[in-house]
Amino acid sequence: MSCWDTVQAYAFRSLGFGERMLPRDTYDLCQHFTLIGSGLIWNIYFAVIALSAGFFLATALAVGKASRRRLIRKPAEWFIFVFRGSPLFIQFFVAYQLLVLLPREGVTVPLGLFDLTLATDWVTRAWAGAALVLFLNTAAYTAEIFYGALRAIPRGDLEAADAYGLTGWTKFRRIQWPTMLRLAWPAYTNEAIFLFHATTLVFFSGFPAFQQRGDALYYASYFAGRTFNPFVAYPIVAFYFILLTLILTVAFAQIGKRLNRHLPDNLKPRRRPRLLPQIVR
Repeated sequence: MSCWDTVQAYAFRSLGFGERMLPRDTYDLCQHFTLIGSGLIWNIYFAVIALSAGFFLATALAVGKASRRRLIRKPAEWFIFVFRGSPLFIQFFVAYQLLVLLPREGVTVPLGLFDLTLATDWVTRAWAGAALVLFLNTAAYTAEIFYGALRAIPRGDLEAADAYGLTGWTKFRRIQWPTMLRLAWPAYTNEAIFLFHATTLVFFSGFPAFQQRGDALYYASYFAGRTFNPFVAYPIVAFYFILLTLILTVAFAQIGKRLNRHLPDNLKPRRRPRLLPQIVR
């Protein structure tokens, strides 16, 4: 089988398309790169889902923690404390043990005229349960970042908003939220990178891979176990994640420039110095 045939057979195997059986012989570099890259699709899925949903929950938690009302502030504080204080690896196992306690026939919700049965057999699968844990975890860490940015908003900006008569939701949407994002964006970029790396823990969690459709580390472990050589498969995983980190860093840097487009040039992050000094005439 040529390398192109291998790509056609295994490029989307982690999604259920292509060859059903894993390779049984040769285990060449093309198979390593193709199957591990196929599994990387799930890592990207976990990170994108968790980041997208966690961003909005983190904003609500940050606002809740900054609230003066105790009934709003305390639940937000405890949520952030629990998920930041416990290891992500333990959160995976606790969540799996709680989700398997749900009745497999579903949960019935009485609605008066009829009963609504909610299916629960899907929550213990990795695409749902693991994504839920990552979503809650990154929401807690991001909420603490956003909370610190809310506290760091210059008082002059808030006083200017009060002078213009901005209050409530309008003040938050037009003044506080954009400033919070601008201040928190560098730290949030780091959190996004850490979350992409944390998706590799799904392989070690209790959530099983359905029909051998695992993530990048699943296929790397398969090759390492068959060849007894971990120094090929795992560096390939590292290469893919370094490439993802580079793409993520560039994308978030462009968003950061967009957020800071209104600032004067002397307040914007300075460009990197040139490698060769200018010649003084």
